[in-house]
Amino acid sequence: MIGKIKYLLILILAVIITDASAQSSQVLYYMNLPQNHLINPALRPSNSVYVGLPALSGTSLTINNNFVNFSDVFIKGQLKDSIISFLHPDYNVDKFLDKTNDKNSIEPQSMIQLLGIGFSSEKGDYFFLDINERVEANFVLPGGFLKLALKGNEEFVGSTIDLSSLRADMRYYREVGFGFSRNFTDKLRIGVKGKILFGIAAASIDNQSLGITVNDDYSHTLEADITVNMSGPVDVYMDSGHNIDSIVFDDSRFKTSSGRADFFSGIGNPGFGLDIGATYDLTEKIVVSAAITDLGFIRWKKDVTNVKVKNQFEFSGLNMLDVINGTITIDELGQDMLDSLKDSFIVTKSNEPFTTYLPFGISIGGSYNVTSQFSVGMLSYSRIIGKQIREALTFSANINIGNAFSTSFSYTAANHRYDNFGAGLAFRTGIVQFYLLSDRIPISWNKIKDTNSTIPLPANWNIVNLRIGMNLVFGNGPRGKNDKPMILVE
Repeated sequence: MIGKIKYLLILILAVIITDASAQSSQVLYYMNLPQNHLINPALRPSNSVYVGLPALSGTSLTINNNFVNFSDVFIKGQLKDSIISFLHPDYNVDKFLDKTNDKNSIEPQSMIQLLGIGFSSEKGDYFFLDINERVEANFVLPGGFLKLALKGNEEFVGSTIDLSSLRADMRYYREVGFGFSRNFTDKLRIGVKGKILFGIAAASIDNQSLGITVNDDYSHTLEADITVNMSGPVDVYMDSGHNIDSIVFDDSRFKTSSGRADFFSGIGNPGFGLDIGATYDLTEKIVVSAAITDLGFIRWKKDVTNVKVKNQFEFSGLNMLDVINGTITIDELGQDMLDSLKDSFIVTKSNEPFTTYLPFGISIGGSYNVTSQFSVGMLSYSRIIGKQIREALTFSANINIGNAFSTSFSYTAANHRYDNFGAGLAFRTGIVQFYLLSDRIPISWNKIKDTNSTIPLPANWNIVNLRIGMNLVFGNGPRGKNDKPMILVE
């Protein structure tokens, strides 16, 4: 039992290190599902009415990193059937660092559909309402930081490592969206979705300047000008020397005098968003599309804490080699760093509102309808996160038989990987439509063995995208000319 728990923890870590790129799946774009308007609001399903029930109609998870796969973090050891991690003394650290970039990002996202409603008018206009719970995060680690931490400071003596690209942003918010799409000509269909956002909790780092200089005596000089903005049930207490004394989680924020929790309402942190998209029939068989999604912002005003850190100080150094060699534990290393930071930085605390902007996506695609039920397509998707741009290109083959049956098979080039095969399946029984989609199906697998069990684990895995749910659907009207499957990138 202990062995299985150990392997389960390894699998969880594998999921954590995988790469997340966008809120919605490329496969979803090609299928006859009500949720495809999340990617392009000009798209609509063939059914007349759909109702999405809380949590049952849509749960999605995307996790993304742009520098390592599962097989780069856990490799086969010298002993038979043994697996070692990148922190093991026998691991080739140089080989691991060769996989890293100047900016190494990890982006997890999750969305749960709380409610969905959509219906078509007699003229072909489509109206829809979505209420979604969304959690998003983005972390960027400079390559120099990883190299310094894993290899030590010897080759950096006398130089400064620029860490100004270090970034962390986390958001938990609720999205209420109202949208419609309409045929403005026989060939052109346009869709728009306006969104009201309710921010629940957030944390972000405003990195104005950050660098580490390795001195001739191997000590480090850290110079920083960073502001950490937070909105949530967290209290930061300062001591008389303007240093952080403690950080306390305030669980009283989940209660009110009436016994109802108001923390999850998000009313105090307003925001707005916009999706806009279009489809156009070039010929009877060729359809092109384009969309911009998640243009928006949230103004955080409630439970706000700003901690500004600015100073220059020397410390003994950040060296993961001591952890790898067993001289100290990673907890001890972290505590030493925190003690140095606490005693050396000038910290200023305030409660000023701040604004965060949503990462937005641009999709351009096209499809060729071989028959009325079979199409092939290509979709390009660019996701802009601050100063970073993520790009993906997807090719797909799709079958849509009304909303009775829909399936798609895709190939995507993204995140420095070219073996991303995906698939989706949706079918209807009565008024209930079930669906399951994944943009990344692991092809190669490793096995971890012990005396009692064998656990299969994906070998090359840096993208996770999974969506599962069910809809209540009514009617199955014929598609209009502009309702043919399109192509999108994520």
